[in-house]
Amino acid sequence: MMHTLYGFEGSGSAAVEIALRRCGAPFRIVRAASWEPSPGLDQLALVNPLKQIPTLQLPDGSVLSESAAILIHLGLAFPESGLLPGDASARAQAIRGLVYIAANCYAAISIVDYPERWTTDKAKAAHDHIRAGTRERLHVHWSIFADQFAAYPYLSGDTPGALDYLAAVVSKWSGTRAHLKATRPEFYATLERIERHAAVAPVFAQHWPQTA
Repeated sequence: MMHTLYGFEGSGSAAVEIALRRCGAPFRIVRAASWEPSPGLDQLALVNPLKQIPTLQLPDGSVLSESAAILIHLGLAFPESGLLPGDASARAQAIRGLVYIAANCYAAISIVDYPERWTTDKAKAAHDHIRAGTRERLHVHWSIFADQFAAYPYLSGDTPGALDYLAAVVSKWSGTRAHLKATRPEFYATLERIERHAAVAPVFAQHWPQTA
């Protein structure tokens, strides 16, 4: 009954790793990333042609991609884990938040990292303009998120859940934390609080040892 998580240091797989630990689900990690040729990447390509991380292969052999989908699945499959709130209204908002991050923030990161994929203009200047504009829009998306989702003391309530894990991970990239520290200090403090939580800190120390 082993899960297989395809991931890499400093990537979105950190959120899924935290969630799997919270569920008490046995899992193994295959180190893989599209930017680093490796046997793990070859294995990942067999189960997910997009070579996305995180990708989670379930014990029955079926494959899940997309961080939000993986976290929602785990929350539903392991309801006792608390990844998703038990209250239906709170659970709906948590799912909304997970999809918001995936659709608006995570998607923007792909453009920031690979602007050449989104234009036929081969000039570096064009790529730099796309990257700068997308980063600016990414920060707007995070500001909106901070204004929409209350934290008390965590996004999921008294203890962090799936929404907290994904927010803490995805906000590590593209200058988001610095932006939020300057513009939404209370939300920034929430992200820092999530990162220090006992369920989160050990995984973050492995993925971002320079900030541990």
